[in-house]
Amino acid sequence: MTTPEVHALTGPYVLNALPEDERVGFEAHLADCRSCSAEVAELREAANKLGTAVATEPPPALKARVLAEIATTRQLHPLVKPDGPATQQPTPVKKGFNRRSFFGLAAAGLAVAGAGGIAIDQYRDNSRTKLQNEELAALLAESDAQTVRGDVKGGGSATVVMSPSKDRAIVLLQGLQKLPDGKLYQLWLMDKSRTLHSAGLASGKASDQSKLIQGGVADKIAFGLTVENSPGATTPTLPPAALIAMA
Repeated sequence: MTTPEVHALTGPYVLNALPEDERVGFEAHLADCRSCSAEVAELREAANKLGTAVATEPPPALKARVLAEIATTRQLHPLVKPDGPATQQPTPVKKGFNRRSFFGLAAAGLAVAGAGGIAIDQYRDNSRTKLQNEELAALLAESDAQTVRGDVKGGGSATVVMSPSKDRAIVLLQGLQKLPDGKLYQLWLMDKSRTLHSAGLASGKASDQSKLIQGGVADKIAFGLTVENSPGATTPTLPPAALIAMA
């Protein structure tokens, strides 16, 4: 592990997202690196504050309604796994924090999403990524902020951070499998009539793992991810690689 790579692991370490061998190696590095120690302390404080937030559990009726709607969807085949349901249910809403704390956690989240080889210094030096950090922090700071997460078929995961009142969302894609030439990932949002609407494209590369969706978010009930031929499709290819219920 090179020096730039080990300095990039502060965020994943705080969020317990490192494999055991990398965790042991990073902790050895942490003992001798004041810069990483300080950054870990700051990110851990933000993560602890978020973890103690007042969370609103979704009502039981919501789970039943979403599962019923997805089960009767004609446009899509349910994404069924041998040991799990067709969709992953929403995680509790996190809210009530100041913007500074959320910015620290947002930086950690993006570090996890980009842990496939991009150093944290590259994030700091890149104006586009700084803007993404700020956008993510702003969404998390909204009183109605919601976060849902689900696995992607073939490997990896998708996390959707959204604010219905702002009608915006940011999708973080982590650890997706590399696609053949001419293929790409396409993002979709499902409305209450169970129709899917395209919400953007992603290559799946480490440099293309954060997607901002502006508009058309507030009334949607699910997020989908498919693999399509470049330059994308007007209707999704079935079955989807992921279908994640949204509150």
